[in-house]
Amino acid sequence: MSQKLILASNSPRRRELLAKTGFSYQVVVSEIDETLNENFTPEENVKSLAEQKAEAVSMNDPDAVIIGADTMVCIDNISLGKPKNEQEAKQMLKRLSGHVHTVMTGVCIKSSDVNLSFVEKTDVAFYDLTDDEINDYISTGDSFDKAGAYGIQGQGALFVKSINGDFFSVMGLPVARVYRELKSILN
Repeated sequence: MSQKLILASNSPRRRELLAKTGFSYQVVVSEIDETLNENFTPEENVKSLAEQKAEAVSMNDPDAVIIGADTMVCIDNISLGKPKNEQEAKQMLKRLSGHVHTVMTGVCIKSSDVNLSFVEKTDVAFYDLTDDEINDYISTGDSFDKAGAYGIQGQGALFVKSINGDFFSVMGLPVARVYRELKSILN
């Protein structure tokens, strides 16, 4: 691999997933304003945020291949980001309880000669959750750095009745598709 590969994310889950590709990479955290554009659909927002993250990092290293990603949970056309506090986490989990929601991960792979963006969508069905289950989960602290207030790879897996789509996209990076795209770019 002749080009440097950079992941524009501080997410431990994205680092773990990108490591599965076998490509060597560096992490450079993009500092962007993640405020959602109210004129955009959730899909447009998640794609735009991934593109902004990649663009911000590429400005300092234009010859590298940059991966920007963003994940969002949507239900009833409402976007659920990372909860700001315990009350917001409870509200999000109550909203998801007993329903199907969509997890969207936007990805942007950017270099001097590549600018590829896509959104991977996965439908996740939750069991009906009791208040005790929600409170116990929130007390673990796992809710606060995850869109929709849960992580499918941890104790949040206990809420999941079924998924239709890419499990790893729900974790934050559709790693199989990213691997295939990188393989065509870097080899």
